[in-house]
Amino acid sequence: MMKDILIITNYYPPETGAASNRIFHLAEGLQKNHFNVSILTPLPNYPRGHIFNDYKGKFKYFSIENNIKVHRLWIYASNSKNKIIRLFTMLSYSISLIWFIATNKIPNRVIVQSPPLIVAFTSMLFLRSKGRKLILNVSDLWPLAGYELRALKKNFSYKLLEKIEYYNYKHAHLILGQSEEILSHVQSKLPKKQTFKYRNYPIIETLDNKLEPLPNKKLKIVYAGLLGVAQGIHRLCQELDYSNIEFHIYGDGAERVQIEKFIKTKNELPIYYHGELTRHELHKTIIQYDIAIIPLLNRIYGSVPSKIFEYSKLGLPILYFGGGEGELLIKQNDLGWIADAGNYNELNNVISSIIGTELSKKGAIVQKIANKKFDFNNQLSDLINLI
Repeated sequence: MMKDILIITNYYPPETGAASNRIFHLAEGLQKNHFNVSILTPLPNYPRGHIFNDYKGKFKYFSIENNIKVHRLWIYASNSKNKIIRLFTMLSYSISLIWFIATNKIPNRVIVQSPPLIVAFTSMLFLRSKGRKLILNVSDLWPLAGYELRALKKNFSYKLLEKIEYYNYKHAHLILGQSEEILSHVQSKLPKKQTFKYRNYPIIETLDNKLEPLPNKKLKIVYAGLLGVAQGIHRLCQELDYSNIEFHIYGDGAERVQIEKFIKTKNELPIYYHGELTRHELHKTIIQYDIAIIPLLNRIYGSVPSKIFEYSKLGLPILYFGGGEGELLIKQNDLGWIADAGNYNELNNVISSIIGTELSKKGAIVQKIANKKFDFNNQLSDLINLI
C-alpha cells in the first residue's frame, strides 16, 4: 500500500548544492519504497538570488518529475546580505506556504526542512493537527550557527529565534539531524524527543575510470560547491602558498564576484575559476584532480559538510579545514588530511607534506572505505521504519 508524504523544503533541483541534492535523494528514495511523494518548494532561485529563466513571471508551477509531484511557490528571491531583505525573502515563501496549506489537502506525514528557521516554524505552526506526523530535518543549528558565523548577535532577536527553534523541536514527532552534535543539541533541550541521525550520503553514478592526472608536477587542489561566506574561498585564495600547487574552483554564490576580481588582479597565480557545472558534469570533471579541499571559515557546531561523503565516494582524498565533527570523520575513516580551522600556516604545511604522496592509491582506499560506511540505502531503510 502506498503512503502519502509531503516534503517542505527551501531547496530542490534544478537548484544546485548539498541541500537540494539531499532532499532530492530522500524524495527519490521514498518514492522507490512505496511512498507517494510531493514536494513543496519555492520557484528555483538558489544560489543566484533570482528566479531561474524557465520559471520567471510565474506565481506557482506544478510538475511531475521522476514520479514525484513538485509544487513550486512564489518567493521574493534575493541573495542580499542585508538582513531585512533576507527576512523578507523568508517571509515571502512563508506566506506562499500558508496559502498552499489553506487551499490544499496535506498528507498525514510531512517532512519539514530546517533551516530556514522561520519557514520551518510556519510549517510546524500551520500543520500541527491531531493525527499528523511532523518530521523535522535539521541540517544546521540556527540561530547558533548564525552566531558562530558572526551573522547574528545575542540580543532580543536571537532570543526570539531560540524560542522559535524550541517550538519547532517541541512540536516535531521525529527529528532528523545530519550530525551527532545536532542530535545532542536537540536532546539537551528536549531529552525525551525521538531523534535519528540522517547523514547526507550521496548516490554517486559509477564512473568508468579515474582520469589520469593532468600533465604537470604541481599538486592540483579542487574546491567544488557553494562560494558563500561560511566557506571562505575568497580568503583561501589569498592565503594559499602557490609554490607547488594549482587551485581550481567550481561553483557559485555570494563570493563569486570577489573571487573573480581577485583572480583577475593576481593573474600570475595558478588559480582557476571554472564556473558552475551540473552535478553529473562536475563528478566527471573533478576526479582528474589530486585532492579536494573542504574549508570552513570558522568551525560551526553541528555542521558536517556533505562534500566529505561525496568526494570520498568519488575516490578523491580530502584536505579538511573546518574543525568539528567533520574533522573527526576524516580522522576516524582515514579519508585524507586535516588542518586546524583558521590556521593557514598549518594548512600550507599540511599541503607541503602531501606533495609527493602516491595519491591514486590513497584515492582507491578512500573510495573503498566510503562505499562500505556511507551507504544511502541502508540509512534510508532505517529511516522508513520510523516514519
